[in-house]
Amino acid sequence: MNYALPVLLSAVAMTIIVGGRYLLSSGFFAWLTGRVHPGQYETLRPQIGREIRWSLLSAAIYGVPAGVVAWGWQNAGWTRIYTDLNMYPLWYLPLSFFLYLFLYDTWFYWTHRLFHRPKWFRIAHAVHHDSRPPTAWAAMSFHPVEAISGAIVIPALVIAIPIHVGVLGLVLLTMTVMGVSNHMGWEMFPRWMVRGQLGQWLITATHHEKHHELYRGNYGLYFRFWDKVCGTDIGLADIGGRFGAYARNDRVRK
Repeated sequence: MNYALPVLLSAVAMTIIVGGRYLLSSGFFAWLTGRVHPGQYETLRPQIGREIRWSLLSAAIYGVPAGVVAWGWQNAGWTRIYTDLNMYPLWYLPLSFFLYLFLYDTWFYWTHRLFHRPKWFRIAHAVHHDSRPPTAWAAMSFHPVEAISGAIVIPALVIAIPIHVGVLGLVLLTMTVMGVSNHMGWEMFPRWMVRGQLGQWLITATHHEKHHELYRGNYGLYFRFWDKVCGTDIGLADIGGRFGAYARNDRVRK
């Protein structure tokens, strides 16, 4: 049987879904930014246009392998996604949730450090750091080379590690919310959490903004674990104002 057409249609459908998810999530947080901090993105319209164009290209790159794997899950048993809650113990549900996030974060940390090497920064990662300051629209603003490095992770994980379909949906939702909110330029989580014990291990906008200010350190995306272990955790940014550091200086890329 010729599977080419249905696999292609699945890839196209997933590309549309990923692109729509990006527009809805980034659009919502951009709207929220306008409500909480009116005028924060007012002078950044040309930059936002670039972020949206790069992000929609990234959506296609993420969507193709996701669509292929989705077809394989439904029709060929390629993945270890399951729907029967009795297939594994209930304690495995939260374990798989954190395992997927930790493994994705591990991959992101090490590839992110690689992309900050001068050669790789020029080839690919400069696109993401061209957002100065980043906005809610910048979460998927990647060069295709960098987008490919991120697009393969979840498809590889669902082939290798069992996960309930509902937990996978929660993983993707968490990745979306954290990816977008970390780039908004303001902190939506309460100070007690960010500056407290939980904030010592979880990454929010206050932590990731420091990376965008200095172009070094704070390479993680969800957890501070690898930054702490490898000595690259450079602390939290002061984002109480309106990107004062960006307004005053054009940061040197390193």
